[in-house]
Amino acid sequence: MKDKNPSRRAPALEPDQKKQLVNLQRRLLLRSGLTLGGVAMLTGCDMQDGDRVDKVLWAMSRWNDRVQSWLFSGQRLAQTYRPDQITDPFPFNAFYPEYNTPIVDLADYRLEVSGKVDKKAPWTLEQLQRLPQQSQITRLICIEGWSAIGQWGGVPLKLFLQHIGADLNARYVGFKCADRYYSSIDMATALHPQTILALDFAGKALPEEYGYPLRLRVPTKLGFKNAKHIAAIFVSDTNPGGYWEDQGYNWFSGI
Repeated sequence: MKDKNPSRRAPALEPDQKKQLVNLQRRLLLRSGLTLGGVAMLTGCDMQDGDRVDKVLWAMSRWNDRVQSWLFSGQRLAQTYRPDQITDPFPFNAFYPEYNTPIVDLADYRLEVSGKVDKKAPWTLEQLQRLPQQSQITRLICIEGWSAIGQWGGVPLKLFLQHIGADLNARYVGFKCADRYYSSIDMATALHPQTILALDFAGKALPEEYGYPLRLRVPTKLGFKNAKHIAAIFVSDTNPGGYWEDQGYNWFSGI
């Protein structure tokens, strides 16, 4: 039955506006759980008014972050898999083509530590390798719609944070990378038992294309939260954002 009250009908959109609405819906889906029903919030906005639309989207994204953080369990484990289920070949993913993968000189490599920590001395790869290690076979889920199962080994991030005397009551752990990437996670996720600083892939030293010499492996987050080629770690009470997060992707991005 048609609605005979014109004032209750959805506003008519020009072709260009309809295209923008479709793009906005796609952007919402990419932001890890923002519901399409939220697009209704945009019906009072002029689709050409980027500032107003962006304000709505950012508000929805911040709300989504809060809901996901409320629902997150620091002890609930992501699914693990058998060795025969590993994806081979494991796909490369980054914000640049594979031939632009950075080459890190191991002789000069030092992991910088800063922020709300007691011990701010840099770490060599050898020092990281001497810490207790953990191995896992977990699925990496990309926001672009694909997923892959890989075997990762490395230092539990919680253990590393304890070694550097990090304030575990701080809110965020941030990462700066040799490929100009940067990202951050909440402290609860940093302390999750499956969150590791990965040094190995498939039982061997981490290949360059997968994040050599050090990457974050956090199976409770979408793939873009798994920073590669980590050069610095810092602990903060101020949200450091991230490369994709600052462009509109949902910051929490839990799975």
